[in-house]
Amino acid sequence: MNSPAFTISIALAMGMIAQSVARHIKIPGIVLLLAVGVLLGPDGANIIRPALLGEALPLLVGFAVAVILFEGGMNLRITRLQREGRTIRQLISVGALVTAIGGTLTAKLLMSWDWNTAILFGILIIVTGPTVITPLLRRIKLRQSVATVLEAEGILLDAIGAIVAVVALEVVVSPSGYTLLASPFMILGRLLVGSLLGIIGGFIMAWLLGIRKLVPEGLENVFTLSLVFALFQISNALSHESGIVAVTIAGMVVGNRKTIVRRELMEFKEQLTVMLIGMLFILLAADVRLNAVMSLGMGGFYTVLILMFVIRPLNIFFGTFNSNLKVKQKVLLAWIAPRGIVAAAVASYFAIELDKHGMDGSQLRAMVFLLIAVTVLSAGLTGGFVAKLLGLKRQSEHGWVILGANAVGRALAKLLSTGGEVVVLIDNNPSLCRLAEKDGLKVIYGNGLEESVLLRAEIDIRKGVIGLSENEEVNMLFAQRSKEEGKVPETFIGIKRENEGVTAEMVAEVGGNIPFARARDLEKWSVWIRHAQVETYKLICQSDDDVTAGDTFGKDTEGVLIPLTSKRKSKVIPLGHLTELKKDDQITCMVLTEKKDQFNAWLAKSVFSSNTIS
Repeated sequence: MNSPAFTISIALAMGMIAQSVARHIKIPGIVLLLAVGVLLGPDGANIIRPALLGEALPLLVGFAVAVILFEGGMNLRITRLQREGRTIRQLISVGALVTAIGGTLTAKLLMSWDWNTAILFGILIIVTGPTVITPLLRRIKLRQSVATVLEAEGILLDAIGAIVAVVALEVVVSPSGYTLLASPFMILGRLLVGSLLGIIGGFIMAWLLGIRKLVPEGLENVFTLSLVFALFQISNALSHESGIVAVTIAGMVVGNRKTIVRRELMEFKEQLTVMLIGMLFILLAADVRLNAVMSLGMGGFYTVLILMFVIRPLNIFFGTFNSNLKVKQKVLLAWIAPRGIVAAAVASYFAIELDKHGMDGSQLRAMVFLLIAVTVLSAGLTGGFVAKLLGLKRQSEHGWVILGANAVGRALAKLLSTGGEVVVLIDNNPSLCRLAEKDGLKVIYGNGLEESVLLRAEIDIRKGVIGLSENEEVNMLFAQRSKEEGKVPETFIGIKRENEGVTAEMVAEVGGNIPFARARDLEKWSVWIRHAQVETYKLICQSDDDVTAGDTFGKDTEGVLIPLTSKRKSKVIPLGHLTELKKDDQITCMVLTEKKDQFNAWLAKSVFSSNTIS
């Protein structure tokens, strides 16, 4: 246990275990991470011992923060930032100033700290936390305008706030007063160096990744990761602590450029970020002493409450003054302001540097960790409720997205819409889009594999997607993209034959469902529907035992009928090969008129009875 490697490995493993458990019990992961860090740290079981890492701990923190902020920058879309540009600029300038002043005065009055420590605290807490806000936004699904402002504020303020805080520390520990006069130029200089290197580095990365076969296949992710580390350290070498800005800007550049590996890169970075956040929070929480937190007393608790319920609302009031945001949106912004890993990392750095210069930094770090714990707990447990109360939460698992506005897709969309479901069609054929609009269906013209089109379809709030284009490979890719981008629970992948091309086994491997109970030739069915060669039947399941649609609609139904939806009570769902049918379930299907005799022969030996014909 006295090995630094043991501490790091246990922190990594427990970080992932804690976040996995947190997802299952639906609480913010950082809450469990902080708890595990304390329980396994020196004040608990003494299994994780950050002190053994020595100078390696700041290095680990630096590299991890570089990856986290690069990944955060990749998630920022320039088009969204432009729409909320004025609000974001005011929040990271005027709003941050309000927080710094308010935090300083609160710490001075309630904690009786000296001015140096109070000012450091006030400047340090201007950062919020993308490491907390980003997963929180994915979970509670806020309206896009508010989500963009919160995410941009967290990511940009982490970069800017860290530089301002480090410069403030240099002023405090400086033996002479020259640094105070030079501090504005130091801040601007580091921001300029970091931004310039970030733009250059980001374009170089995007250019290299955009050239096919330049980077060997399978090495793109680690190739980019190594460049991120190099950019971070090069920027820091040229201008102290400017690396944090450089990697954030580089992430924005790469994320907004179309490269052939962007999707895989974002997925890799997201997984890596989750792992690093887990490790860091456990290590940093274990490094905080409980007696230091307890020594804050009620003054520390009152300080946190004032920062949350007085200073943050003032921050939003002045930071969003004369903006396009409505009162409800401002209230939600005021309510959600959790601090994250950068605040924790900089607080730990402050404690180390202050101790080196004969000053006590333990209370400052303890206060920051108390603020992190309370704000994360508040935002994570109440953010969704408050958003719903204010009407700013988007519905989750709501409606379906269908790729393909062909006759089959339109027929299925009409049935689902009639059953009360919201349906969005996507197609890049203008003629088919016009036909869908004439039918009163919502349709998006575009490529269903592009992220921007999926975002317009609000893929992240849909209960499922159905790939019904006449190209089964595209249907498969559409389902995979939808799972990656929107984490949709259900995917239906239309295929032409079960054992050729995209097979039933391949659909099963990606957790998909085959629509219409089995492989169907959608091109032929679209022609038959267009030429009015089909009739619509409603079938009633008569089986006393539960049956599976894939078993009941066998090979003898191919080219004869196509089952579209299943209805149980008032709920209508797309019918797939895995759909379980109960007695009295109603199946809507289309039957090829010229094959009606075959249909009747099949019906006679099936578990269905025919109720009505329309």
